[in-house]
Amino acid sequence: MESKIPGNSQCPIARSLGSVGEWWNILIIRDAVYGLKRFDEFQKSLEIAPNMLTRRLNSLVQDGILERRRYSKKPPRSEYVLTEKGRDFRPVLATLLAWGNKHFAPEGASVLLADKETGAIADPVVVDRVSGRRIPGGGFALIPGPAAGERMRQRLARAAEEASNKTGALYE
Repeated sequence: MESKIPGNSQCPIARSLGSVGEWWNILIIRDAVYGLKRFDEFQKSLEIAPNMLTRRLNSLVQDGILERRRYSKKPPRSEYVLTEKGRDFRPVLATLLAWGNKHFAPEGASVLLADKETGAIADPVVVDRVSGRRIPGGGFALIPGPAAGERMRQRLARAAEEASNKTGALYE
């Protein structure tokens, strides 16, 4: 499956969207997190056309997010399980869930994240693993990484300049 993201993009967000940016892909990953594994389970849950589901599953396997495992030789049948890369997407789903409940659920939340032991409702946030500070909200800025090319460095410099004119930091 050909990516719509330019191949020379250094932006990690653009590269990520090249793999999971198609909304069916995110819903398939969500369902895999929920425990679905088989083609018919995904099709029933998503009410997706078989040819589209086949393309999306193949794309996720190709990108290393799902692994295809044969569970029947005759007839040939496979199941799809999350790889480590796929499991690493779970926090993204949790923050999307919280963001969606906050901004797109005027009737109230239909799905919540809860602590298994206490039943307390969780409020997913992104924090810096080193300092424990919440992002956004603590004076963080986007800076070029070691592999950043000149175009990326210019983009980040413009963003930093614009942010300093408004709030003083990109991620406050």
